[in-house]
Amino acid sequence: MLDDFMIRATLAGVGVACAAAPLGSFVVWRRMAYFGDATAHAAILGIALSLALNVSIFAGAVAVALAMALTVTLLTGRGYAMDTLLGVLAHSALAFGLVAVSFLSGIRIDLMAYLFGDILAVSRGDLAVIWGGAALVIGLIAWRWSALLTSTLSEELAYAGGMDPRREQLVLTLALAVTVAVAIKVVGVLLIAAMLIIPAAAARPLSRTPEEMALIAALIGSGSAVAGLRAAYVLDTPAGPSIVCFAALIFLVTSVFRGVRA
Repeated sequence: MLDDFMIRATLAGVGVACAAAPLGSFVVWRRMAYFGDATAHAAILGIALSLALNVSIFAGAVAVALAMALTVTLLTGRGYAMDTLLGVLAHSALAFGLVAVSFLSGIRIDLMAYLFGDILAVSRGDLAVIWGGAALVIGLIAWRWSALLTSTLSEELAYAGGMDPRREQLVLTLALAVTVAVAIKVVGVLLIAAMLIIPAAAARPLSRTPEEMALIAALIGSGSAVAGLRAAYVLDTPAGPSIVCFAALIFLVTSVFRGVRA
């Protein structure tokens, strides 16, 4: 069954959607959209370092994305506004990554595939990495769900309950780094943030509880992956951007529904 490239691509898209849905919900609740974008941009530097050092691209992307997220966390509140700090680090990491790629002599690299994804080229090994990463992210979020919700609602309430909001921020940072690494093959560095934010934002008007929002976001992300792949196959359009386009259309529909219901 997995010999069919469209089946592998569909499974990869659904895997990324399942990983991104609960994490994207927290990104929306905490207004961390630019934080996710910065972490994704840093991944291209991780790819360059991985190729130069001949190590796993997944490991390199996770390491650099995590380093970026930790750097932002440590530097926040030290004289720089968050959006300024994220802007500097995100675009600097992307620029350094692209320059580093240009120095890789003797290594053939399809830069567009890493920037916009190449879901149709997903292999069985890639599927194992994607679903393994998704399982790790889902398990991590499920384990810390209550503490993460409390910290998101109020840091003071978290402290009163014996929780450390900084530790929960670290959990989100780790989950974000893993999600970015597994999503590179599917939608690419430049569209990862879209798969984190758009399904969660589209699910918000349709949900009454945080758990419902995460579940509906997963369904929207998965549906966008399936519909986007079908459209890409029929219309001969780029698969990754097509997936994001369908997610954006669903967001538009739910936004209109929210306006009508209000």
